[in-house]
Amino acid sequence: MSWDETADRLVGAGADGEDQAVEAALRPKDLDEFIGQERVREQLSLVLRAARHRGATADHVLLSGAPGLGKTTLSMIIAAEMGAPIRITSGPAIQHAGDLAAILSSLTEGEVLFLDEIHRMSRPAEEMLYMAMEDFRVDVIVGKGPGATAIPLELPPFTLVGATTRAGLLPPPLRDRFGFTGHMEFYAPHELELVVHRSARLLDVEIEADGAAEIAGRSRGTPRIANRLLRRVRDYAQVKADGVVTREIARQALAVYEVDARGLDRLDRSVLDALLRLFGGGPVGLSTLAVAVGEERETVEEVAEPFLVREGLLARTPRGRVATPAAWEHLGMTPPADRGAGQGPGAAQQGLFGA
Repeated sequence: MSWDETADRLVGAGADGEDQAVEAALRPKDLDEFIGQERVREQLSLVLRAARHRGATADHVLLSGAPGLGKTTLSMIIAAEMGAPIRITSGPAIQHAGDLAAILSSLTEGEVLFLDEIHRMSRPAEEMLYMAMEDFRVDVIVGKGPGATAIPLELPPFTLVGATTRAGLLPPPLRDRFGFTGHMEFYAPHELELVVHRSARLLDVEIEADGAAEIAGRSRGTPRIANRLLRRVRDYAQVKADGVVTREIARQALAVYEVDARGLDRLDRSVLDALLRLFGGGPVGLSTLAVAVGEERETVEEVAEPFLVREGLLARTPRGRVATPAAWEHLGMTPPADRGAGQGPGAAQQGLFGA
């Protein structure tokens, strides 16, 4: 499994076909209905209202943040607020400048172009986008070699909404051409409770307040995960109970799906378990830890570690991966007596296998 396959995990932030279909039905239609991201919503509302007041197209918008936080939803809301159609594509789909030129030349005035994973666009297309964003013009190259000719093509004013999970990979010339940049933060549990209640209402699921709180607390601060867990708990409640989602039903359902009280799943716990039981809490090299877990190095580094680090359960150090006291407590284990001396099985393994 790689980090592009996280939608296969119940707590993965990626979206599979089922998620995309359900999200389409659950998406809010305007900024007032959008839950969370207070600062981004307020700033974006000012940008859009000012553009409507001037009778102009909105500035280009860059949205950054982890998957599942609502970047695509906000892009659709931008189009709805501006009363404009939206065109959706992605960076990996644009491998040549001609691909981008074909899309740009077919835009209508005021249209919103949503470019997901914009950091993965090819360099030639990226350079063409600079001029399109700034001057609403592209140069189409006809022919090759000394006889090649650049034909300028005027574009109608449009709004580009770029979304990225890796804002640091965007070159400064591209980043500077966005008039508004918003960073999407992870959601607080009380915000996710509102998301769960709203989704339950739209999905016609009867849910109690403590049931919503239980799901929200295991959703890793991500609405997409909260909605996915809600659907799985709904299934359990319909088959094993009377269809009402209570705290106890939510706990039983998520125990079946191996999602614990902090939102850790089988992969997360196996990484922590190996780190604690086999290596005394570390430090231990990433490759060694991956072999112990039976996963690829990239899977451990890109799929499991980010959430474990964010939760304060694991630390990355120059000497290797180290478990925190919270990790020992979460798994109900006691650190070895010599933990403070930095010794234990992990030190020997580090020397054998390296990082």
